[in-house]
Amino acid sequence: MSKVSFFKKKKITLKRLFPNQNINRDFIINDVKTLQSAQKNDLSFFDKSSYSSTALKTNAGACITTENLRKYLDKRSNIIVVKNVLYELAIILNKIYSFADIDYPDLSLKKPSATKYQSVKFGNNVLIGKNVKIGKNTLIGSNTIIESNVVIGQSCVIGYGNYIRNSLIGDRVVTQDNCKLGQKGFGFIPIKNKNIKFPHIGKVIIDDDVEIASGCTIDRGSVDDTLIGKNTYLDNQVHIAHNVKIGSNCMIAGQVGFAGSSQIGNSVSIGGQAGVSGHLKIGNDVKIGGGSGVVKNIEDNQIVMGYPAVPLKDFMKKNIKKNDKK
Repeated sequence: MSKVSFFKKKKITLKRLFPNQNINRDFIINDVKTLQSAQKNDLSFFDKSSYSSTALKTNAGACITTENLRKYLDKRSNIIVVKNVLYELAIILNKIYSFADIDYPDLSLKKPSATKYQSVKFGNNVLIGKNVKIGKNTLIGSNTIIESNVVIGQSCVIGYGNYIRNSLIGDRVVTQDNCKLGQKGFGFIPIKNKNIKFPHIGKVIIDDDVEIASGCTIDRGSVDDTLIGKNTYLDNQVHIAHNVKIGSNCMIAGQVGFAGSSQIGNSVSIGGQAGVSGHLKIGNDVKIGGGSGVVKNIEDNQIVMGYPAVPLKDFMKKNIKKNDKK
């Protein structure tokens, strides 16, 4: 199911994309993928030294990087040296995926067919695109829109006014009212007098037994996918940015925000209005206090609180000292 693609891509060779680069093996680009998932006919990118260990092991047929980082890549692959990796990547994605930079409305939307979805119950004013798959005994609330190629599993409950696109949803998933799943994330490259939009070609994948409360927004991945693991619960108004990965059995309270590409382990609990910065790794069995701001990686079994978030003991000592001074 995770191999489903929502965006059409053009067949373009590596030499056509980079006519001024020294290409030792030309090929038609199969896809643009992350370092860890790319294969021999895929194009990848490498822009941070923190990913150097992954870069050393990548199977990508070609990789966009900078002069300073090229030493971490296998010389057998095509190394494309540029000044600004993300800028070049945005330009390339726009060439390969022509319609991923804007969320164009799905003009194929229609009322669901009673014969096609015999075991699914629909409220009023539900609209569905082409090739949508919905499992048995699922209930879809009124005023919900489900765009083309979305997959929803069995025994799910989709509340009123949901908007679902570019998403694969497992069994027994609950989304309460007014949730938005699979829209384009917040990504652009600022240059003088103009912003280059960064296409988002990934998707949202929600595993079995997840519950998503009212007013949550879950952006699809930019190049990778956004993932939510089994039996994870999101409270109201949680925002999950592109490429975020949340493990199983997590409990996320209201108005928590996750910046792009953050990775959350299993059995993590996060209090209301906390924020997690981008590209961070939060371990398993971590507890984050409400209102905290996480700006560094957190190892397994930690309890943190405050801004910036620190171990609970340190937070308590700091506040005791403040109170003593008063």
